[in-house]
Amino acid sequence: MAVVLEEATWAARQEAHHARVDDWITPHLDRGRRGVAHPVHDFLFTYYSQRPAQLRRWHPGAGITLAGQAPHRDWPGYRTIADGVCLEPPNPERLATVSHWIELLRATATRRAQFGCFGLHEWAMLYRTAEIRHASWPLRLPEAEIAQIVEAAPMRCTHYDAFRFFTPPARPLNQTQLSRAAMAEHEQGGCLHTNMDLYKVAYKLTPFVPSELVADCFELAREIRELDMQASPYDLSALGYAAVAIETPAGRTEYVTAQQRFADSAALLRGRLLRVLEPLVEQVQPTCR
Repeated sequence: MAVVLEEATWAARQEAHHARVDDWITPHLDRGRRGVAHPVHDFLFTYYSQRPAQLRRWHPGAGITLAGQAPHRDWPGYRTIADGVCLEPPNPERLATVSHWIELLRATATRRAQFGCFGLHEWAMLYRTAEIRHASWPLRLPEAEIAQIVEAAPMRCTHYDAFRFFTPPARPLNQTQLSRAAMAEHEQGGCLHTNMDLYKVAYKLTPFVPSELVADCFELAREIRELDMQASPYDLSALGYAAVAIETPAGRTEYVTAQQRFADSAALLRGRLLRVLEPLVEQVQPTCR
């Protein structure tokens, strides 16, 4: 049986979601109006395709009926019934997309996490090139030293969407030549970008994923992004970020400790996503009446 939320209940959840995400959205929009870029936090709105207004819109998730005057009755994908408004079931094309992400989530969950990459993907994106991704920010080390670190360290990137941004000279240095088609064969739960991408899974499968879970994935991605850039060759001290100097033994230990903590958090979110998504394809998700 579907769950019916009374208006006071869902309205409180919606208001809480708005207040939560506004803390992330408002500074981003303000920077945009002022023409100021943030190399850490803007990534969540530039690399990922979900816009701030979409993140702010609250969805209850599949199998939930909203009683009363829910604005959702005018939104695509919802239908009005006797008890209120609820989601339409996913169509076959949408179910195929859900199945794809379930496969990737399951493959990642069952593979042993690895913690030996030390965030060198950001270094590989600067390897022997004059094109600096964040050219407004200084580098912590000379370009020649960055190249030496890349060449000396084993490159163990397992995430295609990081690997594809390696410079052409850096790609052959990676232990595995990754591809989009083989992503499910290499994704593993220790990778920062794999765990950031839980946010991508969550918003791409909105509105079937509850917005609270989407926001939880966004929050983790935001925290991971901070470590990602702290461990990069960029000097972001002007923004209050101390470097995690992965070119040193102490820095590598610091990086791995944080990486393991994020992996544990991501494993919980991955499990929550699977518990939401699997009933959709198994056709045991409660439907609204």
